[in-house]
Amino acid sequence: MEITFEKKYLNLPVKNDAEKRIIKILIDGEITREFEIELAETDPDFWVFLDISQFKGKKAEIKSDTLDGDSKAFDLIHQADIIKGTENLYKEKLRPQFHFSSRRGWNNDPNGLVYYKGEYHLYYQHNPYGWKWGNMHWGHAVSEDLIHWEELPIAIYPYKFGDWVFSGSAAVDWNNTGKFKTGDEEVIIAAYTSTGRGEAIAYSKDRGRTFTDYEGNPVVKHQGRDPKIIWYEPGQHWVMAVYDEIGDNRGIAFYSSSDLKEWNRESRIQGYFECPEIFELAFDGDDNNKKWVVYAADGAYAIGSFDGKKFTDESGKIKFNYGNCFYASQTYSDIPSEDGRRIQIAWGQVETPGMPFNQMMLFPVKLTLGTTEDGIRMFAEPVKEIEKLHHKTYSSINEKITGELFHIKVEFNMESANECGLVIRDVPVIYNSVQQKLTCQGCNAPLTPKDDRIKLEILVDRTTVEIYANDGRIYMPVRALIVDNTKQIDKIGDAEIMSLNIYELKSIW
Repeated sequence: MEITFEKKYLNLPVKNDAEKRIIKILIDGEITREFEIELAETDPDFWVFLDISQFKGKKAEIKSDTLDGDSKAFDLIHQADIIKGTENLYKEKLRPQFHFSSRRGWNNDPNGLVYYKGEYHLYYQHNPYGWKWGNMHWGHAVSEDLIHWEELPIAIYPYKFGDWVFSGSAAVDWNNTGKFKTGDEEVIIAAYTSTGRGEAIAYSKDRGRTFTDYEGNPVVKHQGRDPKIIWYEPGQHWVMAVYDEIGDNRGIAFYSSSDLKEWNRESRIQGYFECPEIFELAFDGDDNNKKWVVYAADGAYAIGSFDGKKFTDESGKIKFNYGNCFYASQTYSDIPSEDGRRIQIAWGQVETPGMPFNQMMLFPVKLTLGTTEDGIRMFAEPVKEIEKLHHKTYSSINEKITGELFHIKVEFNMESANECGLVIRDVPVIYNSVQQKLTCQGCNAPLTPKDDRIKLEILVDRTTVEIYANDGRIYMPVRALIVDNTKQIDKIGDAEIMSLNIYELKSIW
């Protein structure tokens, strides 16, 4: 199929579970895009798109070695200035209404969380061409408030077919250590796993919109993936924490570099799998008393010290989340000092059957270290920006409370009570004082009352119920497809409600 690109998008028909086809886009005889797709020949389940705006005016050939030249699928492929089938965009039945999800296709791990010039960048693992995992690219969205997201074009395309862009991180190279800066903008560095080459870096000189692959890639070769880069100020050097395999031994390896190009292997810790993270947090809000935190994809973390080359574990691994849909979280780099928060976003493992998109991101949380009866622990609370979505407010459970999206804050007196909780859109969130256990949808967490009180903060979207107990001491993000459930909230248990605020939320879309 030959075509001159004149529009913004190439629309492609998808039929879930159809035979996978490899599509190649050739310009001037060179392959510019190549991907796998469950291509529909008739009656597509939905449409996906390829942004072809940068090729406007170019003659292209669309071909497939696995598809007959007279296939009807070629009759359906077409270019347009709109994405076909998006008349109902962001209003689809299972579309989260205040969590990020991609317009089309699959998403998983958040990547490259970095703040620069008023924008929170969210890069993420993305299959633009289908509902299932595959064709890994770095998708891209930006926000000015961590709430409202604008999806931008793909940030990093695969080096070639089969050499996918796996997870990684990003940071601003304020000191121009990589010598990539040529204009007024500071350079944003992305570190990612190139599945065919190794750990790679790329750089952006246009505020994170597009990236150029470093010609010396890969910068690290080993058995592993998912590099997290940070600037270690005391040593004036970069650190890469990367998932590392030695046979069956899984762990995190630490590398150092002064220029982002040459990396030295420094140390390794065992017992961690995928998507490593390392950062420093003030203990009980005291900036003069900080601890380092290390974790991997399941969120289980260790608290300790770090000298820029070696992490010393002082706590052992501690369970972080008690939900059923949390994985592969990352925290933001380069948050301004006047803000000072450590902000985390995780992949929300929530399937959305029948939709043209699949999976989501969990709501951003602020991480802190605090004292508990069990020692130092990491707390997670929803970022304060959720208040931007507050709409109607209820302060009594006796009111008829109905709605779809909620932010709930409630405190119970457990002094002489056995049970407290709420039934939210048919989903019970229950605390049992005898068992000292918080439960929801088969998930459970140990929880001790504080001064005879149990405090719950809960975010309710169409496909998730995220629970934060006792000021974030317990974090329980729960997968719950509740779009067809009742829209009311009721109290359960014998505990007295000491305070209650239920906010209906507006959609971000």
